[in-house]
Amino acid sequence: MTETQLPAVNREWHLVSRPVGWPKTEDFALVEAEVPQPGEGQVLVRNAYVSVDPYMRGRMSAAKSYVAPFELGKVMQGGAVGEVVASNAEGIEVGDHVLHFFGWREFAVVDAKQAVKVDPQAAPLSTYLGALGMTGLTAYAGLLRTASFKEGDSVFVSGAAGAVGSQVGQIAKLKGASRVIGSAGSDEKVKLLVEEYGFDAAFNYKNGPVSEQLRAAAPDGVDVYFDNVGGDHLEAAIGQLNRDGRIAICGAISVYNSTEPVPGPKNLARLIQTRGRIEGFLVGDHYDLQAQFVQEVGAWVRSGELKYSETVVEGIENNLEAFFGVLRGDNVGKMIVKL
Repeated sequence: MTETQLPAVNREWHLVSRPVGWPKTEDFALVEAEVPQPGEGQVLVRNAYVSVDPYMRGRMSAAKSYVAPFELGKVMQGGAVGEVVASNAEGIEVGDHVLHFFGWREFAVVDAKQAVKVDPQAAPLSTYLGALGMTGLTAYAGLLRTASFKEGDSVFVSGAAGAVGSQVGQIAKLKGASRVIGSAGSDEKVKLLVEEYGFDAAFNYKNGPVSEQLRAAAPDGVDVYFDNVGGDHLEAAIGQLNRDGRIAICGAISVYNSTEPVPGPKNLARLIQTRGRIEGFLVGDHYDLQAQFVQEVGAWVRSGELKYSETVVEGIENNLEAFFGVLRGDNVGKMIVKL
């Protein structure tokens, strides 16, 4: 086994109680542990960047979902990218950089078969958690496969200044959308969508009823709605959906911390006259698109045709606050913690 000199302590975040409603600081603990050693077929990674994402809120609850909940008293998980500092596996050497799923900690032991080598020369390491990572593939697969986007479609994206939403809008434009509309939670984000990301129109959902603002921004209706928010945005989109319109349900961050059942849209019957379709999706079902995605989107990133933003928080000790920031909508683009 080859390795580099390592510190004695590994800091990692544990879930100590299951949040009810909005998560609280006391639901978590930053714990000091020994730096683990890789076994046969494993590597030890010094995480350089870790991801915090809205879906992690669901894993903090015990409710049955598409992925197992975090275990109480144990370190949490999430996307991370870093440098291999010890290797006990063929094909991965000390100094290689890998993408894996053991974030929320400074050092992680990863089975070699669960580590994906990435090239920091081809793109900044942090992009493998965002624009060229899971959030980017989510945008790509949700728009092109689930929503069956086609050239000439009018597209509405909620949470449009976030990591997924900002990429959805830009991919739609690059693929020939007739009009792209986004919603966001501040006037600054609205300006970013139009001036930086090339959206045709955008609005601040806090400035008035979403249905009225969407009607003004999309007077000819929408063919595709990419939903990151749920709630009043979904109802508004159904109201503006064109004939044969498609809605891809990616997330519903507006209701993640609700403690009571949230009523669904009141206008679902409109799908009958529009022949509209609503379909939920998970990025994990679309990894067959990974190579195509990296090739196409990677070229757009390198050429500057697709722009991305990152909100970077420094230090493992601030990992939790970065996650709270995602739930509040503080981030522009991908929220990343730099260790």
